[in-house]
Amino acid sequence: MELSSGSVVGGVPLNDLPEECWENVLSLTTPRDVCRLSAVSPIFKSAAESDVVWQSFLPHDLESILSTSPDASLLMPSASSKKEVYFSLCDYPIIVDNWRKSFSLEKKSGKKCYMLSARDLEITSGTPIYWTLNTVSDSRFADVAELNNVYSLKICGKISTYLLSPETLYTANLVYKFPPRNYGFYDQSADVTMRLNEAEFGPWTVSWNPQGRRRHNNGSVTVYPKERGNGWLELELGDFFNAEGEDGELEMRVFDYIGHWKYRFILDGIEIRPKDDLRVSTPAFLDF
Repeated sequence: MELSSGSVVGGVPLNDLPEECWENVLSLTTPRDVCRLSAVSPIFKSAAESDVVWQSFLPHDLESILSTSPDASLLMPSASSKKEVYFSLCDYPIIVDNWRKSFSLEKKSGKKCYMLSARDLEITSGTPIYWTLNTVSDSRFADVAELNNVYSLKICGKISTYLLSPETLYTANLVYKFPPRNYGFYDQSADVTMRLNEAEFGPWTVSWNPQGRRRHNNGSVTVYPKERGNGWLELELGDFFNAEGEDGELEMRVFDYIGHWKYRFILDGIEIRPKDDLRVSTPAFLDF
C-alpha cells in the first residue's frame, strides 16, 4: 500500500493521526527503514526526526558505556538530537573502557560494534624486546603494537558477550598492516580457534598476506585477509551467534608456531561487528 496524505485506513485519514502514532510505528522498525520511509512518504518525514524514534535505536545501556569514554563529554552536549547522536556513533567510533576498546553502532541496524585495542589483547612474547607500543596517525587508538622480531607469536582477545547486541550474528576480524621492509609473513599461515565458555571451535587456517600462494590444507580452504583501506588489512577469524540472554566470555586466538622469523608487523586490534546472515561465512559456530 502506498501511503500519502490522502490515504485512509479504517475510515480515518492518515494525516489526521497524531504524530505520536507514527513515532511508535517507526520505533518498531529499523534505522534503515526509517530513513527509507521518510524519503518516500511525507507522512513519516516529521516523525522520522523525532527523539522518541531515535532513542529507541540507541542501546539501553549507552549511558553506562559512555561513562568510560573520554569522548562522551564532547559527544552528548554537542548533539542537537538523538538522531545526531545515533549517526555520530555510527560514523565516529568512540574510545571506551579506559582507552582499551572502541565502541560504535552499525548504521543500518543500530547493533553494537566493539574493537579491542592492542593494549586490550594478550600477545605472547609481549615484552619490549619483541613488541613496542607506537603511535600511528591512521589508528583510532592512541597506541598500536609493532612487532620487532619473533620466531613465533600468539594473539588472544577476550570480550564479555553481554556487551554485545543479543540475537545477532557477529564476525571477529584481526586488523593489522605491514610497514615497509617487513619479512616472514608473505607465504606463512597461522591457526585460529574461538571459544565461548566451555565450547571451543577450530583450529582453522588463515594466511597473513592477501598476496600469498593460494592453497588447500587437508581439504579445508585457507582464509585470506582483505584490504580495509589506508594500508590496513582485516583477517576474518570466524563468526558467532550471540543468543538472547547469553552471558559468557568469547575468546579469539591466533597462533603462529611455524619456525620462521618474523619482522615488522603493526597490530591495531580485533574488531567485532555484526555480520549479514546471508553472506557466505568463513568457519563459524552459530549455536550453543
